[in-house]
Amino acid sequence: MKPVIGITGNISLLSSAQPFNVNYSPLGFSKAIEKVGGSPIILPIMDTDNAEELISIVDGLLLTGGEDVSPKLYNEEPRMVIGPTSPERDRSEILLLKEAMKQQKPILGICRGLQLINVVLGGSLYQDLSENQDITIQHVQKTKPHHPTHSIAVKEKSHIAKIFQTGDYVNSFHHQVIKDVADGLTVSAWSQDKVVEAIELFENNQSILGLQWHPELNALKNNEQSLAIFADLVKRANDAKHHIKARKETPYYNI
Repeated sequence: MKPVIGITGNISLLSSAQPFNVNYSPLGFSKAIEKVGGSPIILPIMDTDNAEELISIVDGLLLTGGEDVSPKLYNEEPRMVIGPTSPERDRSEILLLKEAMKQQKPILGICRGLQLINVVLGGSLYQDLSENQDITIQHVQKTKPHHPTHSIAVKEKSHIAKIFQTGDYVNSFHHQVIKDVADGLTVSAWSQDKVVEAIELFENNQSILGLQWHPELNALKNNEQSLAIFADLVKRANDAKHHIKARKETPYYNI
């Protein structure tokens, strides 16, 4: 059976003669997962805590982009520069993230997903790029989404270094960035103006990678590196799946 990847969804108002809310996820995520051999399913925002059950049926978790993470989660008041937040989505995804870590399921966070991982593990964010006086690069690119526009530096021997190297280019659509990096996370890529572009945690049976850029927007446009990000998640999920199965099947002897 193919590894099942749970993709966090969002809610939007569908405009029609009779408007109603719909669950959705950007198409690029599910198409990329499918192309590299995974089975994508969308995890909707839930009011109830069923994270344990949902994570138990997936082999990996993909945290997608979207609204700003609430500054309440890192003990700050919302300032004038912050964008829309979604307390319902924060709550739902935090439960999923914590449960995925508890069950030791591989995680990939994209944009907001990276920021949420950092905040949940104890880090903080700049509520807007304007709060960081060192910003010199256009991080909300005006070029079409599938075109990479700025370079990154990559930490040698990191997990992301298996796919990206220093000098490679990525696309960029975000107005918030990491301020304080959570304890336990390793910064493995950054832009020339020192914005954190990748974080990771690969120890103690955790398999977590977060990216500030958007590989889903060009993974299906002949960008082999972006597609490799999703192939890596599917491989990590498959490896973890077999590891968890083997662990459950290992007999316990009470001597």
